Amino acid sequence: MRSSGLKGRGVCVLHTYMDNLWAFGEKSGPPSVPDAGGEGQGVNGEECTAEDDEEEEEEEEGELKCVAEEQNPGETDQVCSGTQELSLTEQQEGKGEKGNEEKEENQDDQKKPQEIMDALLVQCFLHALKSKVKKSELPLLTSTFLRIHMFSCCPSGKQLDIKKSSYKKLSKFLQSMQQQHNLVRVKELTKGVESIVEVDWKNRELRFFKAPEETDEEAAPTQHGGEEETLYRPPEITTQYSVSARLEPLFLEANKRKGTILQPVEVRSIVTEYVKNNDLVDGNNKNYVTINPTLCDCLLEKSEYQEVESLKWDDLFSRTMGRMQECCQVVFPGQKPIIKKGHIEPIDISVASRGSNKKVTIIKNLEVYQLDPAVVATALQHRVQASSVLQPNPGAKDKVLVLIQGNQIHQVGSLLLGL
Repeated sequence: MRSSGLKGRGVCVLHTYMDNLWAFGEKSGPPSVPDAGGEGQGVNGEECTAEDDEEEEEEEEGELKCVAEEQNPGETDQVCSGTQELSLTEQQEGKGEKGNEEKEENQDDQKKPQEIMDALLVQCFLHALKSKVKKSELPLLTSTFLRIHMFSCCPSGKQLDIKKSSYKKLSKFLQSMQQQHNLVRVKELTKGVESIVEVDWKNRELRFFKAPEETDEEAAPTQHGGEEETLYRPPEITTQYSVSARLEPLFLEANKRKGTILQPVEVRSIVTEYVKNNDLVDGNNKNYVTINPTLCDCLLEKSEYQEVESLKWDDLFSRTMGRMQECCQVVFPGQKPIIKKGHIEPIDISVASRGSNKKVTIIKNLEVYQLDPAVVATALQHRVQASSVLQPNPGAKDKVLVLIQGNQIHQVGSLLLGL
């Protein structure tokens, strides 16, 4: 600008890095801008090459730019006065085209990690289906499939992270494997909880897949080593069933007495073996099971004793599990399983009104999932820029409530789900 004899304002500062406007945005870092202040010096004070000298000469030919030290996405474009008076030279047009090419190359570079993670996801998915999952395990919770099977198939030196893939979520990835590849069938057996209910073991892609030669023992430490060990990992929660006194005669042949904890797949297997060993499959229709005295006492109501002579397989299984004590097994990484009767308490998030029509968000039961309420409160306070406080939970020993100003249900959910 000096060599062209220009005077007046050359730079219009809109806002600065780390000011209040920046704090309301995504808090991203400033772009890398070359420092052309000194002769023969490039970016960060390095010596310029001959090509750099030519570029500096081109920049000196009447170039005037309006610079905003940092603009967040979504802000409106700003225009400085005086730019209309200058026309772009041929060299500037060439540089603009070159800049566009560089932007396209940068975009390609950004896409490349996603493509790599997509390929790693598919590899671990196929490896897990072929080497880990057994037909007897189905239906299998999708969360269990990811944490227990797919993570253990991750090669040494690599880290499986769905959020860094193009799918972003496990449900979308499995949906793709179902619709585009016909490898699995996913179904929501319980509201909000998806399970893999069927695997196409004859699928060509699965049959011809060859697992890497690397052993699982080599891969596992890398997957959960280093910095990952310091991160919170949620527990694995599975529904199980306890043999009740009424159903004990049905499970005696399998040496399972009252109070024995069984997984759903074990219950189905024991009941199936009982039916086959006692020759109770209906001879005319194999979809039905003949009711003998033991099944009658265990599964039928008194009003059905004289009326019901057979049951469908699905009805047989559902009646059996319905008369068992439901339990849940909670397994935290590196700890022994914890068995609890009934359902595990969910994290309770609610909004209450205080004086002067002010709202406060209340969070309960964080301790059940080994989450430190103080850490959660601090993280929320930084995220939503609102004050938080811990209070004792009435009627619950050694438990506290997290209270934070305003209706923060969405923010709390996003934090806990890791979105």
